[in-house]
Order: sequence, then structure tokens, then C-alpha cells
Amino acid sequence: MTLTAFRAIVLFALCLGSTRADPALDALVAAYPDFLAGYDEKDLIWKDGSRMPLSDGRTGKTFDQLLNDPDIKDQFAIPYPLGGDLKVPALNEDPGRIRNEKFFLKMYGDCRKGDVAKRLAPVAWMPTRHGGTLRVTTVNGVNQRLADAVQELDKVPADMSRYLVPSAGTYNCRTIVNTSRLSVHAFGAAIDINDKLSDYWEWSKGKDGRITWKNRIPATIADIFERHGFIWGAKWYHFDTMHFEYRPELIALARQGWPSPR
Repeated sequence: MTLTAFRAIVLFALCLGSTRADPALDALVAAYPDFLAGYDEKDLIWKDGSRMPLSDGRTGKTFDQLLNDPDIKDQFAIPYPLGGDLKVPALNEDPGRIRNEKFFLKMYGDCRKGDVAKRLAPVAWMPTRHGGTLRVTTVNGVNQRLADAVQELDKVPADMSRYLVPSAGTYNCRTIVNTSRLSVHAFGAAIDINDKLSDYWEWSKGKDGRITWKNRIPATIADIFERHGFIWGAKWYHFDTMHFEYRPELIALARQGWPSPR
């Protein structure tokens, strides 16, 4: 080995060592191995060689700013509480609702350009209970993760069928109600179970605009979804109890007990 080559290797190692490990970013990279190669001090690095800034340099963002214009790191601003021990979320405690849209567009494609529809695959929904067929993205194997969840959901007690069948749908190229932000349904990576027995904050607001959290969905159903990488909208202050979306990075962090107590 030449001295020049040796110096290059040492420099590369020093550069790697200068990047401090970040549990949230580690979980993000591990969750999407088909797309993400790693990160450094400034950027998320994609396998195609492209980069996305981890931070936009702004601090002290309001909740609305986090929702409407988040950077990559902002997606982890609110930890996801794993498990069926439901507690009423604090004001604006919406783990998972903060989404960097450019990140999801690059990974799943833009439904408005036809990118998502061509990557959908059928998944039998609750087959022993005549739930029909749903279309879900094959990106990140979401279709298989949902199929795996269905195998467990199809075994829950019969009296829980009413919460699951009929499903209120999966893929839908649309924005979130009263916003310009794309729904995770627009990426084919979310499912709504029976909306007739679900609760949604926009439906529940009082005349004064106040929100009273509520949920009727059994935690047993959510536990199964979480085991397969789907977070639950009932754990949001702005609740959407029928909604489950594929966010394995948030589930992985919750299993690690992140963030660790100080």
C-alpha cells in the first residue's frame, strides 16, 4: 500500500468517526434499507448517491411549522408511545404526524404523476371475514407487512370483526383534510379500518374548536399493527383512530426506549 493510499484510508476513517451516532437516524436508515445508505453531519445519504439535508437550521418551530415545513430530524420531535396502555395525549402530541414530504415522495413516488399506482399490489383483507381486497404499495415491502398483520388480525375474537370489516381503504391520491400536505394514503402505505366505529378529531371538534380525545378501537388490534411496523393515529392529540401507517423507524425507536431518560 502506498503512503498516499494509507493517508486516504486514515482520512476516511477520521471522517466516519467525526459523525456522532444518532439513534433516530440509525433507526431511519435501518427501517428503509432499499433506499438509505447512511448519514453524515449534514445530510441523509440515499443509495442512489443523492443527499437530503438533515436540518434546515431553524430551531424553536411552532407546532404548525413542524407539520407544514419539517426537516428530516423534525420527524422525530415527538416520540411514539408503544403498546396498548393508552393515555390521553398532551396538547399537540402527535407522534408520526410530522412528515418531511420530500422524503416520502422520493421513496414512494408521486401519486399525481402515476408513480404510486404502478407499484401497488393486492392484499387480502380479513379473508375469513370477507373483507375483500386492498391495494398497498410494494415499496419497502409494505404489502407483505400488511399481509403479515392480517394473518394475526384474522384470528382476533369474532366480536372485533366490526372494527376491521369493512376497511375504509388504503391507497388514495389525496391531501390530508383541510391541508395541502399529502396523506400517507397517497403513498399507498396506510390503511383505515372501519370508519363507522372510529373517531377523528375533525369530526369531534366543539363549536369553540376544542378537541376532546376519544377512541373506541380495541388496543389488541393496534398491538398487532405495531408488531408489523404500523403506528396508530389514536395516539395523537389530533386523533384518527381508524388510521394505521407504515413507520417502522418510530416503532423501532419505541422498542429501544428512545429517548432515554436523562
